[in-house]
Amino acid sequence: MSEREAPEADMLPGLRAAVDDARAKAAATRRRKAAAWEPAAVDPVARVLVDIALAHLDRPFDYAVPVAMADTAVPGARVKVRFAGQDVDGYLVERASTTDHTGRLQPLRRVVSPEPVLAPEVARLSETLAHRYAGARSDVLRLAVPPRHAAVEKAVLDPSPPLAEPLPTTWGEVEHAAAFLRRLAAGGSPRAVWSAAPGDDWPAMVAEAVAATRAAGRGALVCVPDKRDVDRVDAALRERLGADQHVCLTADDGPAARYRHFLAVSRGARRVVVGTRSAAFAPVHDLGLVVVWDDGDDLHAEPRAPYPHTREVLLTRAEQQGTAALVGGVARTPEAQQLLVSGWAHELVTPRDALRRRVRVEAVPAEDRSVGTRVPRPAYDAIRRGLQDGPVLVQTPRAGYAAALACDTCRTPARCTVCTGPLTIAGPAAPPTCRWCGHADEAWSCPTCGGRGLRAPVRGEARTAEELGRMFPGTTVRSSSGERVLAEVTDQHDLVVATVGAEPVAEGGYATVVVLDTWLTLARDDMRATEEALRRWLNAAALVRRGGHVVAVGDPAHPVLQALVRWDPAGFARRESEERAAAHLPPAARIATLTGDLGALDDALHLIDLPEGGELLGPVPAGEEHRLVVRVPWAHGAALSQALGDLQRMRSARKLDPVRVQVDPLSI
Repeated sequence: MSEREAPEADMLPGLRAAVDDARAKAAATRRRKAAAWEPAAVDPVARVLVDIALAHLDRPFDYAVPVAMADTAVPGARVKVRFAGQDVDGYLVERASTTDHTGRLQPLRRVVSPEPVLAPEVARLSETLAHRYAGARSDVLRLAVPPRHAAVEKAVLDPSPPLAEPLPTTWGEVEHAAAFLRRLAAGGSPRAVWSAAPGDDWPAMVAEAVAATRAAGRGALVCVPDKRDVDRVDAALRERLGADQHVCLTADDGPAARYRHFLAVSRGARRVVVGTRSAAFAPVHDLGLVVVWDDGDDLHAEPRAPYPHTREVLLTRAEQQGTAALVGGVARTPEAQQLLVSGWAHELVTPRDALRRRVRVEAVPAEDRSVGTRVPRPAYDAIRRGLQDGPVLVQTPRAGYAAALACDTCRTPARCTVCTGPLTIAGPAAPPTCRWCGHADEAWSCPTCGGRGLRAPVRGEARTAEELGRMFPGTTVRSSSGERVLAEVTDQHDLVVATVGAEPVAEGGYATVVVLDTWLTLARDDMRATEEALRRWLNAAALVRRGGHVVAVGDPAHPVLQALVRWDPAGFARRESEERAAAHLPPAARIATLTGDLGALDDALHLIDLPEGGELLGPVPAGEEHRLVVRVPWAHGAALSQALGDLQRMRSARKLDPVRVQVDPLSI
């Protein structure tokens, strides 16, 4: 052996030992990994709702729970699974010991978080809503569970402190309210439709109902239309229950804060929730009361699939979880009236004699132009008298300055000379500008008569404020609309001009409320035009102080204005329900719309199995697409949902062109 070969020979035993050691470590690693992927000893099957919005795959799928994930794969946790060749998100809804799957189960890829964010009752609710609205459970769960923030999950949440001492009741004059509150405090589940009266502090009254529920050791959930309403109920709950007793769930909070509040509810640290429509899914522990305020507001209708309505979400929870329910508002919807007619709920109202003491309402015609504007003399006098006692609210249906223009001579609508779009004026010194293309037409002339004068048949809140400022010199005029919405005003003797939904709350209430241009609100081309008009006027009129004055400018003989003058939302809801029943419209009927191109709708017509009594209306053009309306009697509503769900599953499985299905839309 040469000198060169000798060292290499000496190295062979060490090299072989290193190789053998590496092989042993690799084998041990493989054994550990194999053991880690072995199914768990207890409940080795995980049923997972996969986050895929395909109707024909909308069901739980079984996966194996590896030993390494046996403790963290808890029901309600977020997980990653392998599905159709890719990793997708999902929720583990159940652990089981057996499976119907005949082959080898795929293991869970990983547990994203052991935090159980999907409560069993919310999982069951998502299934019910997906069936009712012919949608997918994954779409419902996107509305129910906010996105995860890992840092927030590490925080320790303190439990709620003891409840504050009870305060005097705020439901004094409401008939049967005392019995309703007693049943709540005793742990019962009463259900009521409540019509608030002028001068009622409705946030304080809601807070008292919540306090009665908490006194029985149960939780409560309150849903309101917008952030301003959330702020009012938030303040009332703090005063009634004390600090750190509830959370607010709104989109304005931001992702991290919203998830923190969600976890406080999910972990049971907070038992009271107030929020907007997505808060209806909050996993409140020991839920005892659900409240929806102003259910006629279109903000309660979810704009994302499957388009559930807050009222229906909460009433479904009340049915499934056996909770009390309170459907409240100044106005009353036909759907709320149907709850009374069916006996599902009882009525809470203020007696007629108490209403007469609280407010005086009158309707005056708009033809009296003696003061030079569209404000007639009786409304002018009411504003003048009201300003002597406190703030005055004037509601106008349009924002801006001059929302529409017409020729001052022949009344022909003013159109843009470039694109024929409607002309508007943004301010007193601004030229006419096209709403479509933005062209400023300073040299406009009427193509019909050649006139150059312009008039504003429809005036916005800014123009109204300008006119009222000239009519009442020395008075502060404040505007509330669009991006400049006032939450509240003081009791100073100011004149407040606001658009619909932007009316600020006055300290102590308004001395006078005036509703302008009622004809414009009634002119909406919509199935719910009259219902919505009365809701808008009542909400504004309810801001008046006790003993105040409300004036509505319009045709005094119109049935909707008559309902306002009598302050009779219940009677109006009864008549509206009867008229809709005669016309086979909701709530006496169930309807659904199918929207898509004509070819897709034609396929749907051939595939759908309509229930008994079903009718097809259309298709008709709807923008760039077409819309088909399906209508069935109310008793066959569940069958309609089933038929539409089957249709969507067939279309999804066959990969046909999409059709958007919306059950119980607000308008058609």
